[in-house]
Amino acid sequence: MTNSANARHIRLMDTTLRDGEQTQGVSFAVNEKVNIARALLQSLKVDRIEVASACVSEGEKQAVAEICEWAASEGILDRVEVLGFVDYKRSVDWITSAGAKVINLLTKGSEKHCREQLGQTLEGHVAAITRTVEYAIEQGVTVNMYLEDWSSGYQDSKDYVFGLISGTQHLGISHYLLPDTLGLLAPNEVFDALTEMQQRFPNEEFDFHPHNDYGLATANVFAAINAGINNIHCTMNCLGERAGNASLAEVAVGIKDKLGLKLSIDETRIAVLSRMVENFSGKWIAANTPVVGADVFTQTAGIHADGDLKGNLYVSKLGPERFARKRKYALGKMSGKASIANNLVELGISLSAEDQAKVLERVVSLGDSKHVITSEDLPFIIADVMESKEYQHIDLKKCDINTGLDVGSTVSIRVIIDEEEFQGSGSGNGGFDAFMDGIEKILQQKEFQMPLLTDYEVHIPRGGKTDALTECIITWQSDDREFKTRGVDSNQVMAGIKATIRMINIMLHARAASTN
Repeated sequence: MTNSANARHIRLMDTTLRDGEQTQGVSFAVNEKVNIARALLQSLKVDRIEVASACVSEGEKQAVAEICEWAASEGILDRVEVLGFVDYKRSVDWITSAGAKVINLLTKGSEKHCREQLGQTLEGHVAAITRTVEYAIEQGVTVNMYLEDWSSGYQDSKDYVFGLISGTQHLGISHYLLPDTLGLLAPNEVFDALTEMQQRFPNEEFDFHPHNDYGLATANVFAAINAGINNIHCTMNCLGERAGNASLAEVAVGIKDKLGLKLSIDETRIAVLSRMVENFSGKWIAANTPVVGADVFTQTAGIHADGDLKGNLYVSKLGPERFARKRKYALGKMSGKASIANNLVELGISLSAEDQAKVLERVVSLGDSKHVITSEDLPFIIADVMESKEYQHIDLKKCDINTGLDVGSTVSIRVIIDEEEFQGSGSGNGGFDAFMDGIEKILQQKEFQMPLLTDYEVHIPRGGKTDALTECIITWQSDDREFKTRGVDSNQVMAGIKATIRMINIMLHARAASTN
């Protein structure tokens, strides 16, 4: 590992908006593309982005135009790139009319593709490339050149690949982009091939563009960098055709931690960008996805929680704080005393050792019966175990909801708040909306300020029947604090209502504690 102040700077090119959009079922709207592009360059601070393919649609052109207008105003237009084709003026004109200044020209990096797909010889393809590149440069466009399916082309015919570069290197190509288009290579093959490419053409700038078909994309990035490559392509959340591209999050932390090299990006923004791309793409990452997954900074085993409590024994440099995240300690059948203790510290709750043991017993029992337990459930478990009404400031006694086709919903509510009975009604667009209207009216009498509802998730077991339990998780924002509450019921609306009642109990308890 290199640790010197003069460590190499590895430049990342994110192609989420171009290659990532080739993921099955992913199509970004114009405003989504613009927002992702701005976040990548301005917030995450990647070095370059590839935002579209030329000549696809008017919507695509509008997105490129808006991205380029913004980038030009920021003085970073040269960091926005568009894929174009060997079609003389067509792609170049499309790109320049959208305001872009960099074309990534897609050429055939495989003799087989050149011969069978284009029906051309190497010489014929070079002539067509030359014509397009010369026109692009005349228009003031910077040209990078993709060698499509380079990995197969290199293995099948090195002479073709070498001839393609030799025949174009006098044209002023800025970067030669070398894709492992089908994700065929292993790390040793990447290292050998890229070493030879650079030895053969020492004056050319090469990029490596990996795919993840064998699950080797990140490892292949390391091999490419060890071979001397300084420009790496990746996507957010591993988006891309088939098994996707190299994950920016994995690549970035690996380059920094394992290779000791410099990057431009702001690591604290990786998780934020990951969530943005999840929302816009509709492709949700697994909870155990490295760096950005929901559970990757959660300790489950009690022995690990104990080690962290006694001396951060299970903490590594891959810690949540560097990504603006927090470590969590899961609650379930594998929990130990330290798991409970860590969560109680986070919640600001103090219990005797005897009471902690009782709570642990209940947590393990619930976990053994496959209940999902969050830290927000702890106060209710504590109240139940200790036969305390401490967290029962509000008790829902009645909730009758009426709804129908093409009509609004109404609700009739009766609650007990700190031993005082309240009744109320509400209406809304659906049962939960009506309940929120009714409960807010009641709580106004207690001068209770409802927090902002920022996310509402409903989970039903795979293969569940119509009467299956539904889990509703609601995210709330109160001042600078974000927290979640959970409700479970076979009725989806009631699951949301139970999650809301839990939120009200938590906030009423906090208010009561602050006045004592």
